[in-house]
This record gives sequence, structure tokens and C-alpha cells, in this order.
Amino acid sequence: MTKTPARLRVAPSPTGDPHVGTAYMSLFNLAYARATGGAFVLRIEDTDRARYRADSEQQIFDTLHWLGLDWSEGPDIGGPYAPYRQSERLDTYRPFADQLIADGHAYYCWCSTERLAELRAEQQASKASVTGYDRLCYGKTREERAALPGFSETPVVRMLIPDDAPLTFTDVIRGEVNAPRPDDQVILKADGFPTYHLAVVVDDHLMGITHVVRGEEWISSTPKHVLLYQWLGLEAPAFAHMPLLRNTDKSKISKRKNPAARLTWFAEQGYLPEALRNFLQLMAYPPVHEGTDVASFDDFVAAFDWAKVNTTGPIFDLTKLGALNGDYIRSLSADELADRVLAHATTYGQWTAPSEQDVALLRAAVPLVQERLVLLSEAVPKLAYLFTSDADLVIDPAGISKAGADASTVVSTAITALTELDDWTHQAIHEALGAALVEGLGIKPKFAFGPVRLAITGSLVSPPLFESMELLGRDSSLARLEKLAGLL
Repeated sequence: MTKTPARLRVAPSPTGDPHVGTAYMSLFNLAYARATGGAFVLRIEDTDRARYRADSEQQIFDTLHWLGLDWSEGPDIGGPYAPYRQSERLDTYRPFADQLIADGHAYYCWCSTERLAELRAEQQASKASVTGYDRLCYGKTREERAALPGFSETPVVRMLIPDDAPLTFTDVIRGEVNAPRPDDQVILKADGFPTYHLAVVVDDHLMGITHVVRGEEWISSTPKHVLLYQWLGLEAPAFAHMPLLRNTDKSKISKRKNPAARLTWFAEQGYLPEALRNFLQLMAYPPVHEGTDVASFDDFVAAFDWAKVNTTGPIFDLTKLGALNGDYIRSLSADELADRVLAHATTYGQWTAPSEQDVALLRAAVPLVQERLVLLSEAVPKLAYLFTSDADLVIDPAGISKAGADASTVVSTAITALTELDDWTHQAIHEALGAALVEGLGIKPKFAFGPVRLAITGSLVSPPLFESMELLGRDSSLARLEKLAGLL
């Protein structure tokens, strides 16, 4: 661990909903930047115009800010190395490509996409030991290449990978790493946009990036990048390749197969950002505090050390995340939890235009479910009986069949006891029903209060009964008991 201020970056592509891996990488980049008193940069790599989505960039901003993973330089706030969108830096890359061509490290390729597809198919069919581009264009003039099949008018630029290309590099996390030999990678596309490989090297150099922290899938590309740094006479940054997030079946987590790969999914479901951030801290890294998984990001930064990163792919276990989210929910004050529930419910369509009376009732009711919540999205459904009119409350038919043989007697006795009750507080309601049903009828509490719970909430399983009755009020509680009495 060096205490020299480090400059790190995360560089997502705006091609759809941000991947949870973007947050995972951002968290470790930001942690090391803060641990060294350095800077964390957000750069948008939007050179893939075929997959580009205009709304995706804002989603990247919004989700990373939601998680509290804030950057000191980026497209939205500028900085000394602006612009921070690759599409706005196109003039920057061409001179580097021209230098590589002039020095014999790159060449023009006029092969059409059809010819390249045929070449890949042939190599796959023959199970060729050496795959990749066959250098048909290397050493040829445009005219010479045009005389051959599969010619495209507009060329790309390819790297010329030497036979003795260095395939070993030192990784901050993994030590000495061996990578496969690359083929002649395209570095400048026909549309004038650079590929990732040229752009990332040029931008990281020009932006003073000292540490490149990215997923292990980029290990195979690192020799290409090392070569580009050498050819261009640039000092290479330190490389740190994080293990990939895995599903519980050990497969790579992807947006096609797992909705939890979408970073926006966590906000939609009702996870707290601080819980998700804490969970990501535990991916490939031990708990900061012995005996508990809970730790703030500041604690994580204070204890940060690359040597603690485990290179085994961490399992993205939503059960564990849910337990952690529940811990964070229980740590909130009732008022703060109510604010979060209300914001989530109105943002994601659970509740539209709640009245002041509804909001006040929600604030009073949130403590009834706080100990049982795993997600913010569960609160409104669990409390729905409080916001449903007595006439519209649906009483679970299965609950009626399970209410017991004494249910009718229990309900009628409860009505009598509560009609005479002057003090409508949950303590007084509990005492009155206990006296009338448990002591008066000699029924165990589970069976005595079950039919009452069914009448009040529509279900035999619900938040605390007597507190619910206090919030509903005398008239509504009695009306619901009368309704169940009629059904029984």
C-alpha cells in the first residue's frame, strides 16, 4: 500500500441498465483513491455506437450517486482532463494510431465483415489451434488488397502483435500473471472511433491514471495494453484485476440471466443503498470488523489493503444481502424509515398521491413492521389493511376455514368487550380481549386472538394486532369484527 495519492477511474459503457459490476468496481476504485488521498474519476466509454443508449449515461450517474460512490471528475462535473466522454475525444486518438502505423506497430485492414465472419467460421469448423485475424492485409497497399475478395472501402487499423509479445505482467492483487497471446486487435474502427484497447490506454495516460482496477475478464487484454504503452513510449499504470461476481451456481452474473445484475433493480426492489454498498464491500474482501458483516464505507476505506482481496469469484448471494438490508432497516429511526418507505412507494408506483392522513397513518404504522422488513417495498403491502376501507377489506377464505370451531363465539365476545371499552389504546385493547377471550372463554391466546386478527387484517398472519386496532380506531375495528361475524 502506497500513501502516494493515487488516481483511479471507472469507465462504464452506456449500453443499457448499469451492471452491478460497475458499482462493485467503483467501490474498490473509490476506496483506494480515498485511502491514499487521491482522486476517483468517472469516464464514459461510449465508442460502441451500435449499442449506445442515450438514457444509459444518466442511469450510471443516478445509480452511483444513489450508492454514495461519488467522483471528483467526470462528464457531469468536468475536471482538468475534460472531456470525459470518449465520443468527445475522437481527435485525441487518431494521432496515436498514426504514430503506431508510422512506427510499424499497426497496419490498415480492408477486410469486410463478411470475410471476417467466414474466417471465424472456418477456424471453428477446423478447430484450428491458432485463431484470430490471418493478416491478409498486412504489408499490402490498398490497391493490392482491393484485388482480393472480401474487400471493404473503409479500412480499420490493427495492432501488429510481435511473436515475442510479453505475456506476463505484475498484478497488484494476483502477483505475476500469465495471459494468452493476443491476435492483431483492431484499435481504430472504420467509423473513426477507437476500440476500447486504444482509447483506454490513451485516456488513462492523458488523465494521469495510476492504477487500473477492473474485472478479471480483462486479464487477456492486458498484454495488448502493455504493448501499446511500450510502443507509444508511455509509462504503464499498475493493474489490479478483481474477481468476477458469481451467481450461486458459480456462473458469471449477467443481465440476461439474473435481474440482480441490473444496478437499477436494487432501488426498484427496495434495498437501502448503504446496505448494498456494505454488501459489495464483502465481495472478495473480509469483513472489516470481526464478528459482524456491518461496516461503514469510511471504515472500509480506513482498513483498505489490496492484499486482503480474495481472487476466488465471490458469490452474489441475495439471501445474505437481504439479511444485511434487514439489519440496516432495523437500525433506522422510525421517522427515517417512514421517509424511505414513502419515497420508495411513491417513486415506484406502490402509492399514488397519498393524502396527508395516509402519510400520517403510515408514519404511525411503520414501527409495527420495522422488525419484519427485508425490503422497503414490503412495507406498504404488509400495512395495506390499514389503508383499505372496511367494506373493501378482503378476508382470506383459507383463514376462515382455519379460524377454529370457536371462531364465531370468539368474535361475538370480542365485539361485546370492545363496545364497552372507553380507553382505545393498544394496552387497554389487549387487556380487554385477554380478559374476555382468554380468561372468560378459557381459550389459549393463539386461538383466542386469531379470529380477531383475521377480522382486523384479513389474514391470520399480520403485524401486531392490538397496535393495528388502535390505529384503525374503534369504529373501523368493530365494523370489521361485525363483517367477519356475518361471514361466520
